[in-house]
Amino acid sequence: MSHPLSAAAKSTRPGSPAGKLAAWLMIGLVSLYVGVLVLAPIVSLALGAFGEGLRGVLQSLGQPDVLAAFWRTIWISLLVVTIHAGFGTIVAWVFVRDRFRGRGLVNALVDIPFAVSPVVVGYMLLLLFGRNGLFAPLLTALNIRVAFAMPGMILATLFVTLPFMIRELVPVLENFGALQEQAAATLGASGWSTFWRVTFPALRHGFIYGVSLTFARALGEFGAVLVIGGGIQGKTETATLFIYRAMEERQYVAAYSAALVLGLISLLLVLGTDMLKKKR
Repeated sequence: MSHPLSAAAKSTRPGSPAGKLAAWLMIGLVSLYVGVLVLAPIVSLALGAFGEGLRGVLQSLGQPDVLAAFWRTIWISLLVVTIHAGFGTIVAWVFVRDRFRGRGLVNALVDIPFAVSPVVVGYMLLLLFGRNGLFAPLLTALNIRVAFAMPGMILATLFVTLPFMIRELVPVLENFGALQEQAAATLGASGWSTFWRVTFPALRHGFIYGVSLTFARALGEFGAVLVIGGGIQGKTETATLFIYRAMEERQYVAAYSAALVLGLISLLLVLGTDMLKKKR
């Protein structure tokens, strides 16, 4: 006589009808979850953007202030990616290759942007670089403007995108190990030559993925740049801030069109790097 639990386990095996049904239910649940959270907003943006046809979309995106906002966003994002590509690689290298006092604290600080609201980040930058901020006397003496200007927006974007490059490279460096680097050093290769010919080729996929995530996050930053930049039209207005202003002014087609472009760029970046990662 078979045990009831054994019979139940057999009925839900992967190859059994009940197992197949359970698998399809899980797949359907996952697809519904992702569809509601990701695809539904994109579809709604597309419907709103094309509410007046393709001509309305092109006219909205062709406005000088919209183009300026997009170029400002792209410029900030490229600069942030360049900085993180260099310093993020160095930080990841130090975390994996060196052990030093305070390493745990520094490692925890890297993840703070995941926990702190971007609005709080912008407010903290105002407390430091605003008119009555901590560094205000020094900035006034040097005739440098950070708050409500591009430098403040760059600092805010650098802060919120800090972890992505580092967290992508640390696991890759840990799995790569140091044996090949030591072998190259034994053969007489310099440290720089070892990095470019041995280490970096092993890091390139993680590097590309980190760059893509950093760029996508920088494109979509809103809260921090709004607080520190002020969203001044023609001066500190990025694409996300334009969307916010357009919604307030009831320019819905322009807002939906700009949001759709940003969303598609970020989605294509993530999908492209994910496909590249699977081909490794």
